[in-house]
Amino acid sequence: MDKTIEGYLSKLEFGELQAINNIGILPLFADVDYKLEYLTLKDALEAGTLHIKEVDSDGSVPELKAINKGKTKVLLLDGEELAGAKQNRILNTTILLKEESETIIPVSCTEQGRWSSVSEEFYNSGIHASPSLRSMKSYAVAESLGQRAEYSADQGAVWDHVEQQHLYSKIDDRLSPTRAMRNVYEARKKKLDEYSKSFEHVPHQKGIMVFINGKAVGFDSIPLESAYRTIHEKLVKSYIMDAILEKRKDVDKSSVKKAGAFLEKVTASDEKKYRSMGCGSDYRYTGIGITGSSLKYDKEVVHMGFFKFIGSDRHGRMASYRQRRGFRS
Repeated sequence: MDKTIEGYLSKLEFGELQAINNIGILPLFADVDYKLEYLTLKDALEAGTLHIKEVDSDGSVPELKAINKGKTKVLLLDGEELAGAKQNRILNTTILLKEESETIIPVSCTEQGRWSSVSEEFYNSGIHASPSLRSMKSYAVAESLGQRAEYSADQGAVWDHVEQQHLYSKIDDRLSPTRAMRNVYEARKKKLDEYSKSFEHVPHQKGIMVFINGKAVGFDSIPLESAYRTIHEKLVKSYIMDAILEKRKDVDKSSVKKAGAFLEKVTASDEKKYRSMGCGSDYRYTGIGITGSSLKYDKEVVHMGFFKFIGSDRHGRMASYRQRRGFRS
């Protein structure tokens, strides 16, 4: 494993377990002296220095254009959703945009029933893809990088996953005519808000390790404390979404002990290095029951995300649904 990434993992420390019903979260901390500064997607969009658009007037489902007009780098996080333009998308990987740059970024569609412009530019939808979706997508991107050197996901599997979320949530087609992922989050807003109160941001926190039904499902860590604080609530709710859809109420009190075992699986996984679409290098990991990635720039970890993955169920429970409404490549 890359020494910088391995070193960061070795410095991760767990806070006190926070839990409600079937989800438990351990705050993550890391004592590192990093110098890198950047803005988050939310901050840059609000500042008016970041503009994200379709690649051209026709558009392309798996790609968008990110224009950073600012003099500060911008972090786009794997799984963050962008809404508007011709259809909503999520980021296929974490990207650190260069200052004053234009970058074509790889994305997946999370709204299969629309291909018509509602705005010239994308905006921050305020939601993040769930860990089960990110796990499936992470594995597909790793395969794509290994075979074609492209940050492509399995679009069909992404649509299937979003559709299954609709089915589990029993959302009426009339309330979600384009089958958008954000409609699921809107339908579950009350419960997401209720659960999230149990997982408030802790000072100096730099990530979360999450357990659902007593099993580790993944973790995210962002060393820049100010950036993590901005992203914390949205990230927490993405994990809560999977917990809600599991519909169980038990909490496993041994989660702290299991966290160490999950990190051991991470350090034992196979690593491959690729050039990032923005600054730095993108590292991909696969192992027994593990998939994930880490972005490194100038000897500093920018973000790492690892998830439980069952190889025999590559596309989760979503392989049965294959409707394609309004898709255009």
